[in-house]
Amino acid sequence: MVSFFRKRPQEPFDPYGDRPSSMSLFWQRQKIFLRRLSILGVVCFLLAGAGWLAWSSQGGHRLADSLRSRLAALDPLRIQHIIITGRHLTDESEIMEALGTGLNRSLFSFSVEDARERIDALPFIDHSTVERHLPDTINITVEEKNPIAIWQMEGHFVLINQKGDTVSRQELTAHNSSVFRKLPLVVGAGANLEANTLITLLDQFPDLNSHTLALIRIGQRRWNILMQNGTTLMLPEGAEAAALSRLHDYQHDYQLLDRPLKTIDMRLPDRMVIHPTTSPGADQEVPPVPPPSEN
Repeated sequence: MVSFFRKRPQEPFDPYGDRPSSMSLFWQRQKIFLRRLSILGVVCFLLAGAGWLAWSSQGGHRLADSLRSRLAALDPLRIQHIIITGRHLTDESEIMEALGTGLNRSLFSFSVEDARERIDALPFIDHSTVERHLPDTINITVEEKNPIAIWQMEGHFVLINQKGDTVSRQELTAHNSSVFRKLPLVVGAGANLEANTLITLLDQFPDLNSHTLALIRIGQRRWNILMQNGTTLMLPEGAEAAALSRLHDYQHDYQLLDRPLKTIDMRLPDRMVIHPTTSPGADQEVPPVPPPSEN
C-alpha cells in the first residue's frame, strides 16, 4: 500500500552542534565579572556618600583643621616671603592682619580660603586671591574698588564712585574708620551726584584741599566746605571755580584759612564776608584782610 505521507529524511546527528564557541564562553565569563564589579561599585558609592554626610554633619571641618595643625607641626617649610600686589588704598597692615599668619610660620598652618574671605571683607577690597608658592612664599593679589569719596546720608556712610553710585554694599563703621582719613567726606542729599566736580576743582588747589574736612551739599543747589579748623566756607551756586581761585590767592598771600574764623561767605561775586569765631573786644581786633594781589 502506497503511503501518501512521506517521512522527511532526518539529518545526521551532530554531537558538537549545540556547543557554544570559545568567544561566546569568554563573553559569558566577562558578563559575570562585570556584574559583580558593578555591584561592588554601587556599594562603594553608597559608602562614600554616607561618609561624606558624616563628615559634613559631625565636624569634618574641625577634623581637617586638626589634621592641618598636625601636619604644620611636622612641616619644615616656613614662610619667608609675603608678596602683596594691587594695593593702593588698603594699608598693608590691614591685609597682613586679615591673612592670619606671618613670616617664619608654617606655610600650611592657615586656611587659604578663610584668609581670602577676611581680606575680601576689608572696606576697599573688591576681591582677592591668596596662593601658596613652594617652598616659602605667599602671594596675595587684591583688586580694589575705585571710590572717590565717602557719602554721608541720614547717618549712614558709603563709598561712591565718580558717577555717584555706591561701590560697596558694606556700610562704613567705627571699626573701619581709617578710610575717613583717605577719602573726602561729602554730606547731604544729592551730594553723591555732584561730588566729583567739586573734588576735581579742589585737586587743582592743594593748599585749600589740605585744609578741607567735608563737602556739604546745601539744598541740592550749592556747597559749603567745612575746614579742618572748624571754619565754614560758603561757595556760590555755579561759580565754585572762581570762588576757589580767589580763596587760593587769599590763602597764598595772607594764610586766611589759618586764622580763627567761623565762616567765610563767598556767595557774592564782588565781596567776601568774614565772621570771626569770637566777637572782637576792646583789646582784641580782627586783623584786616586786604584784597588779593594781582598776579
